Amino acid sequence: MKNLIRITFFALFFTSTANLMAAVKLPAIISNNMIIQQDRKVAIWGWADKDETVSLTIYNQNYSTKADQNGHWKISLQKLKAGLKTEMIVNGSSGNSITVKNILVGEVWLCSGQSNMQWTFYPRHTVLNNEQELANANYDEVRMYTVDKVGKPEPVEDTKGEWLVMNRKNLLVGGEQGTSAVAYFFGRDLYKKLHVPIGLINSSVGGTTAERWTKNEVLESNPALKSLAGKKGASNLYNGMIAPLKSYTIRGAIWYQGEGNVDRAYQYRTLFPAMIKNWRSDWNQKNLPFGFVQLAPYRYKGHNSECYVELCEAQLRTLQSVKNTGMIVTNDIGQVNNVHPQNKQEVGRRLVLWAMNKVYKDKKTIYSGPLYKSMKVNGDKISLSFNHCEGGLTARDEKPLNEFAIAGADQKFVAAKAEISGNTIVVSSDQVKNPVAVRYAWHDDALPNLGNKEGLPASSFRTDSWKGVTQK
Repeated sequence: MKNLIRITFFALFFTSTANLMAAVKLPAIISNNMIIQQDRKVAIWGWADKDETVSLTIYNQNYSTKADQNGHWKISLQKLKAGLKTEMIVNGSSGNSITVKNILVGEVWLCSGQSNMQWTFYPRHTVLNNEQELANANYDEVRMYTVDKVGKPEPVEDTKGEWLVMNRKNLLVGGEQGTSAVAYFFGRDLYKKLHVPIGLINSSVGGTTAERWTKNEVLESNPALKSLAGKKGASNLYNGMIAPLKSYTIRGAIWYQGEGNVDRAYQYRTLFPAMIKNWRSDWNQKNLPFGFVQLAPYRYKGHNSECYVELCEAQLRTLQSVKNTGMIVTNDIGQVNNVHPQNKQEVGRRLVLWAMNKVYKDKKTIYSGPLYKSMKVNGDKISLSFNHCEGGLTARDEKPLNEFAIAGADQKFVAAKAEISGNTIVVSSDQVKNPVAVRYAWHDDALPNLGNKEGLPASSFRTDSWKGVTQK
């Protein structure tokens, strides 16, 4: 009798264990309240026992597949139209069933970076008009999935998090680790423009460097970045917070980071484009739209005042060299004694201007301030030409143009007079009779005032290519 009981116990144990292993499972991001990308073949994936049959039903569409030898399965949904509200049922041949409720179809964006992207509505953080913004937040069709902030030594398959409707209560969930204000304002303003549901995936961690968001193999394979591979923290946020997302179909990405790399700004010229290419490869979208925020002025203590602006230059070079990227300039809304400027609303708005023009093809939307194009020496003056100034150049505060400097062949810059002449700017100084170069807003606490008639600021720039302080 004892032997029979023992045999029965073990039979039940192994049967229940097998059933547990066979249970179909979805990743955390495929869950209630999710928003899936419109007009694209969307991947739904998960785990089960090897060779287990998995069936899926969504909006009267039926799918079936088998898990592979490692227990992985993936189904590609046919394109769905924006505005659709539905649910999804996933069944495994082992008998378990999962129902994902309150799904919307719309536009999905990945939002990543360091503290200025992570910055929340939690009171200590301080967002401009914080309480008013919280009181007005009530957007059922704008939802955010905040990825649990964790680094991993190797790429992992899943994250922790949940999709939350963007209202006052949920904007405060998670406190200082919760909802991104920039992501929220971007999603809110995009929703008002497109009138379709907006899904936001917030994967951001304060105080982080770009190499932590980049795949180790990418660092190792690039001679200029190889020294970063294997260093403490390198690739760990990519492993824990990007790699698990790469099967989730997205429209594009926005990025707010660079503070952690100001002391290695010259290296960022290589690192940042490599990271973008890395992510595009992961999502199998060669030209995945990628918008980013050029850093606002801030006095970086312990660093040469040009480190910051060389990082801004690296960002500008990325815009110029990497297709389908967009850069918004924020040197007019910074706070030189605060690395976390409070005006997150304008950051989100300007990112939407770029997205509307470049991603959603609304060519009437002006999305960029003046960007330096070329120079011409005329005697003791230098004439500068710009892109994105079709409506005209202006000093935004209606004062004389400031933050221009000019130099001769001796590379010694002095403050310069700058005047608007049509769509050009003429720069000169009585101290420099034979000028060869101009720089604009070339230090970390500059408060420049050049812009276009649409009210968007010009990026800092230089006409020379002399060796910078972060170039080794």
